[in-house]
Amino acid sequence: MSSKSIKNIIFDLGNVIVRWSPVEVIRLTFGDSERVNTITKQIFQSPIWLSANRGELTEAEVQTALQKEFGLSVIQAEKICYYVKHTQLVLFGSIELLHRVKEAGYNVYALSDNVPEIVTHLKQQYDFWPLFDGVVISADVGYLKPSPEIYQTLIEQYQLDAQECLFIDDMPYNIEGAEAIGMAGIQFQNAEQCERELKMLGILVDEE
Repeated sequence: MSSKSIKNIIFDLGNVIVRWSPVEVIRLTFGDSERVNTITKQIFQSPIWLSANRGELTEAEVQTALQKEFGLSVIQAEKICYYVKHTQLVLFGSIELLHRVKEAGYNVYALSDNVPEIVTHLKQQYDFWPLFDGVVISADVGYLKPSPEIYQTLIEQYQLDAQECLFIDDMPYNIEGAEAIGMAGIQFQNAEQCERELKMLGILVDEE
């Protein structure tokens, strides 16, 4: 990959810009127990949650479905949706990284598997949203990463060239999905590691 050809840096949101910890959501909802990991997988890998991320269910419909499918009380279902939003803290250094990439002259985009209620919450809580030149959210387009359609939607919507795009995501299979359509990729671990990799590519340089 030639960094000279890169013009657009695309960021995932969960565990790249903001923290996403389903295990913590379940622990806060139900308390600490040996079944935390099992319950986390049951709920957040369920068709209900995937449908929400594809934009097929509202938050209220998710709560009703969780009660029906898993026998949750009204309060438990409400708690899950509350903590899903309120545990999403901005990660250390990520907003500074966004600013640095933007100031280096690159276009900055967001591509996220997400639901409208979380997006609304993030817009209300934090001021990083206006930094993006464009955003594609799975619930708005009906596709989830790593399906090629979601990457293609971003490219077509903002008239980008895949060869000029670098995608940053915490999940390796989402990076592979981006690479499959011609983008470059960096797997995000933390802002410091990501910054080092961007410097190695010549996208960022050391500040004087």
